[in-house]
Amino acid sequence: MLQPEMSASGFDAALVPSDQSSQSERTPAIAADALRRAQNLLAGDDPDVGTIATMPIESSGFVPRSPETLKEARLSERDVESLVLKFLLNSNSASGRRISEQLGLPFKLMVDFLQHLKDEQLIVHRASSSVNDYVFELTPSGRERAHHYAEQSTYYGAAPVTIEQYIDSVRAQSVTNQRPSIKELCAAFADLTLDIDMICRLGQAIHSGSALFLYGAPGNGKTSVAQRITHSFGESLWIPRAIGASGEIVRLYDQSNHKELPLPANDGLVDQRGIDMRWVRIRRPTIIVGGELSMDNLEITNNKLTGISEAPVQLKSNGGTLVIDDFGRQKMSTRELLNRWIIPLENGYDFLEMASGRRVQVPFDQMIVFSTNLEPRDLVDEAFLRRIPYKIEMGDPTDDQYHTLFLETAQRLGLRCSPDLAGYLLQRHYRGPNRPLRFCHPRDLLKQVEIFCSFSQQPQEVTQKALDSAVSTYFGTL
Repeated sequence: MLQPEMSASGFDAALVPSDQSSQSERTPAIAADALRRAQNLLAGDDPDVGTIATMPIESSGFVPRSPETLKEARLSERDVESLVLKFLLNSNSASGRRISEQLGLPFKLMVDFLQHLKDEQLIVHRASSSVNDYVFELTPSGRERAHHYAEQSTYYGAAPVTIEQYIDSVRAQSVTNQRPSIKELCAAFADLTLDIDMICRLGQAIHSGSALFLYGAPGNGKTSVAQRITHSFGESLWIPRAIGASGEIVRLYDQSNHKELPLPANDGLVDQRGIDMRWVRIRRPTIIVGGELSMDNLEITNNKLTGISEAPVQLKSNGGTLVIDDFGRQKMSTRELLNRWIIPLENGYDFLEMASGRRVQVPFDQMIVFSTNLEPRDLVDEAFLRRIPYKIEMGDPTDDQYHTLFLETAQRLGLRCSPDLAGYLLQRHYRGPNRPLRFCHPRDLLKQVEIFCSFSQQPQEVTQKALDSAVSTYFGTL
């Protein structure tokens, strides 16, 4: 199952001091400290950089402007006629403004076109609506033509944007143009326990816009790091709801993978924002695919019953990050995946086959992160590894990192905890049985302590007994 952008839950303790301030109060100071140490590492000096403010929303300068005519929208009369008639076929009747909203086209553009359809005796006025508007419904001949269009495709959503317009938008908002600074990277990773050397290595990979291998033992935050990479690219991105290519429509906007950033509310009957409503402003996407990934997910899929085509995951992730999680355990072989993506990774574009069999060139513009518990050289050959210039190991936490992470996680969960208990946990349950440390362990163990206290009706407090119980059930045979 394809996953939407994840929240910051889970592996989310911080590079933090051990005071009692809230996470929101700590984040600027955390980021400032991380920035200061990162600059020291890179520049070899010790500048006083001060506190970083909350990372601002970046703007690429790209804004889709509302078209004045169908020609400017690059739509044919047949394109719009098909969508209007199919919409009325499914809704029975609708006002001109409602039809305009459905297609994402300006009402003033639609007024004359709806009159044209009325003159062609495909639609009629059913009733009056608001100022200069009517409620429309299909005539018998309009219904017949609508059924004819629906036999080819049942899609009646927003009018499509041409593939050429989409390519221009991706180029204008490309991740390769973002080049986040150290300050932005420190803010993006401020809630994770990462040393400065790791932030700098990740930063160089992100700054380059190249593909990245994250590898290491499970539970050390590979997926969490990959999720936050997108945050450093800036917040917003414009994408079309649907793309038109070779006379076919491909649905791009996907609510399960894209989070809309709504525009300010529009006042009055006339939209004064000047935005082409066929487009939607979203948070730059982070799409995660795991063991369920198959070759079908990498190609345009067409539902033969509805005639509606759906964009593949790499197209939906353009402008953001695509995480291949648990790489090496997919349904498809690593060789199949790598052969499919060698040219896109090299050239920055891909070729997709439409339902008609025609092939179209599309952008391949996202940060690809391969996350695996396995050694990269055991998964792929040297030729492919060359195309992924950054290979970064996510190692185990040090004792100090684990200690800090444990206490901060306890505080976040509202558990009273003596600092000595972190040392007790390390000594008895890690050094004794020679158990490796993982970044996820403090979170997982303390959540079990929380349940232990609740179930036994004891105060929310970390005790040796609660820890021993959590360890015995969590690690089990591990």
